[in-house]
Amino acid sequence: MKNLFNEFLKGIIKENPTFVLLLGLCPTLAVSVSMINGLSMGLAATFVILGSNLIISSIKRSIPDKIRIPCFIVVIATFVTIIELVMKAYSPALNRALGIYVPLIVVNCIVLGRAEAFASKQRVFNSLLDGLGMGIGFTLALVLISGIRESLGSGRLLGITIFKGFEPVLIFSMPSGALLIIGLLLGFFSLIKGKRS
Repeated sequence: MKNLFNEFLKGIIKENPTFVLLLGLCPTLAVSVSMINGLSMGLAATFVILGSNLIISSIKRSIPDKIRIPCFIVVIATFVTIIELVMKAYSPALNRALGIYVPLIVVNCIVLGRAEAFASKQRVFNSLLDGLGMGIGFTLALVLISGIRESLGSGRLLGITIFKGFEPVLIFSMPSGALLIIGLLLGFFSLIKGKRS
């Protein structure tokens, strides 16, 4: 039971896709301008990772080795299409805000990396825990980055003014602000990790 819990937890802390593995930085930079966008992208990626890990782990023995990557991409693209159609139908404004970055989940290195490195070699339940942990880790990173960017870049959080009389620091609304925040957070987590060792 402890091993299963560690399998889940590693994606949140030990192998966090954004802060440890430095994967998925393109959508992180692009959509983390508001907390709603960050949370939505994280949940969409979590759905895709969970679904693709489940299917790939289930059919891994029937996929010929020479065409495994194209097969993985077809499975991942299926789940991306599902989430994109649901967003278009029920939240067109959010779909427009996230733009091209939802379809690009198909080639996101977090999703494809988990399919190749983990789901194609492990049992279904372990793959589900891995996908859930990685998805939650990615979502938490996006929420943290977008929360900092939105509050400093606009003085608002989730559309609510949190700093009255605060002069927004506009650099945090731009991609360069995202790089700055990610760099500072990487340094912070590295410092904490160094103190624990």
